[in-house]
Amino acid sequence: MENFYKWLSEPMTKEEVKVWYQANNIIPELSDLFRDFCFSFFYLIKDTYLGHNNHSSRESYIPMSDEDNLNHYKWCWNKTIDNFRKENINFEFSKRDYDFFESFFIEVFYNQKNDYIREGLEHFLKQVFDNRRPVTKSDIEMFTDIYKTMERSLQL
Repeated sequence: MENFYKWLSEPMTKEEVKVWYQANNIIPELSDLFRDFCFSFFYLIKDTYLGHNNHSSRESYIPMSDEDNLNHYKWCWNKTIDNFRKENINFEFSKRDYDFFESFFIEVFYNQKNDYIREGLEHFLKQVFDNRRPVTKSDIEMFTDIYKTMERSLQL
């Protein structure tokens, strides 16, 4: 239990982070690109989604079905990939890697009943990609999962 607590809460030293990055072949410039992709995708979802009433005019609120949510997600995904393709940055995601993102956003954004959690998604992404803040092993593993997913999908 003590090791689990350390994994969750004890900051890594700068040297440990450096060694982790080297061991996992994490390239800062690619990390910046992957951050840009994730934020472009997230902001497109957030800015174009018609669900989540946020307690405004109840008369005009129409709930979104699971199919509507999935269609919106897919549209945002394809639009983001297409936007990057226009800049000659090509991503080709395997089904497994696509599913990684889909399950995350469906659960944390589309199906999330708690406004506070859903609205905290932007902060969460900023924390994941902030390499200037102290990180725990839990933080760096989460970042590495996203980085490796994106790295596998980048077509050079």
